[in-house]
Amino acid sequence: MDILTQVISSGTASDQHFDQVAQSVPSDVLAKGLAGAFRADETPPIGEMVGQLFGNSNGQQQAGMLNQILAALGPVTAASLAGGVLGRVMSPGSSQITPDQASQLSPQQVQQVVEHAHQTNPGIADELASFYAQHSGLIKTLGGAALAIAMAKMKDHITQA
Repeated sequence: MDILTQVISSGTASDQHFDQVAQSVPSDVLAKGLAGAFRADETPPIGEMVGQLFGNSNGQQQAGMLNQILAALGPVTAASLAGGVLGRVMSPGSSQITPDQASQLSPQQVQQVVEHAHQTNPGIADELASFYAQHSGLIKTLGGAALAIAMAKMKDHITQA
C-alpha cells in the first residue's frame, strides 16, 4: 500500500515501482487495476493499449490474448470483427489462433479487433486484463502514466475489499 500511495501522489510510476507492486498483489488485484486503466478516460482507448501490448508480445502471448477474445465472444462473432481480420488468419472450422497465425496480424489490426470486441462486449476489458495480469512484464510497456492509473485502480480495489 505504501508504494501505491507514493506512486499515486507522484502521478507517475517507474518500472521498478510497478514490479514491486505486481509481485506483492494477487493477480486478480493486478487485473482489476489494469481493467480500470483500460476503461479510464485518462488513458488511450483500450484498443490502442492492447495493440501496443500485442506489438510487444511474443507469438505465444499474442495468440493467447487473441484466444481470450475468441473464448469471450465465440469464434464466429470474433472472426467477423474489424472486417473479418481474425477470420482471415484462422484455419477453417478452428476456434483457436496459433502463434504463427497471430504473427500475421499487425498491432493496428489488433487495435481494431479489440475496439470492436469492446463495443460488442465491454466485459472484454476484464478478460484481457486477466490475461495480461499473468504477463505483468508486458504491462510496463504501456508507460508511466498508464501504470500510475492502473496502480491507483489497484489501490481503490484493495481499499474497497
